[in-house]
Amino acid sequence: MKFHSIWHCICSTHIELKLVWKEDWFEQLFSLVTTMNTQGDRKAWFLGSSGCDPPRSIHGNPYRLVLLGPPGAGKGTQADLLCHTLGTCHLSTGDLFRAAQCQVEPSPTLKDALAAMRRGELVSDDMVVALVRERTRCLRCQGGFLLDGFPRTSAQAKALDDILTKESLALDAVLSYELPLEEVVARLSGRRTCSNCKAVYHVVARPPRTPETCDQCGGRLMQREDDQPDSIRVRMHAYEASTRPLTEYYARAKKLMPILASGTPEEILESSIRALKDRLQRR
Repeated sequence: MKFHSIWHCICSTHIELKLVWKEDWFEQLFSLVTTMNTQGDRKAWFLGSSGCDPPRSIHGNPYRLVLLGPPGAGKGTQADLLCHTLGTCHLSTGDLFRAAQCQVEPSPTLKDALAAMRRGELVSDDMVVALVRERTRCLRCQGGFLLDGFPRTSAQAKALDDILTKESLALDAVLSYELPLEEVVARLSGRRTCSNCKAVYHVVARPPRTPETCDQCGGRLMQREDDQPDSIRVRMHAYEASTRPLTEYYARAKKLMPILASGTPEEILESSIRALKDRLQRR
């Protein structure tokens, strides 16, 4: 995509942005533009403004969902597919934080969150909940929503329940994508990153035309330290330990829907839709 086309996409969102000159600014900008144009108008989610105006759900009653899943389970791909299939709005905290780096005047809460991230700190539960409260109208979206990246803790989940209760809303389900540890290791350890332009490949799923050489710039492909098998296993054990209270919370609330994230993206989507419809029919 040419730069003037990207700039046209930015302007069409009516969001005031500034370009921050750093090594990965173009990647962040392209990601932001892509999500804005493929997922509808999420201006209210990015800016915390008065609300969006999407069409009503194509399924009659809108779906209100939370998405969980470890690194390597394909959660991002399923989020895109689910939103296109169900007509829900993709409310991703990751996209929110990426967009915030380009905003001229983020809210005070968002500024505090970004400052914490730059210091290498975790964004506190209270801060994340405050950001979602600023965007409560997004949860009333008449097309429904899919929350991705929030909640991450049981405290955040309880806060979300409180917010939804005040709005006379309720979650339909929590889709939790699961994958055996060694399959996660195989997926993530196969990633290769260009040492020059940072393009990402996979030795099986997306191999370069010439081994260990970037198709785009000819740079050398490297395996990042955190993509080493031992590093991945450490991260996965940490993820499971930190996520267990959250999944137990939703299991007790009878909202949790485990989905095996094995197979093609289309097969996983089909399993998700079938399980979701079966669950809602039994209510």
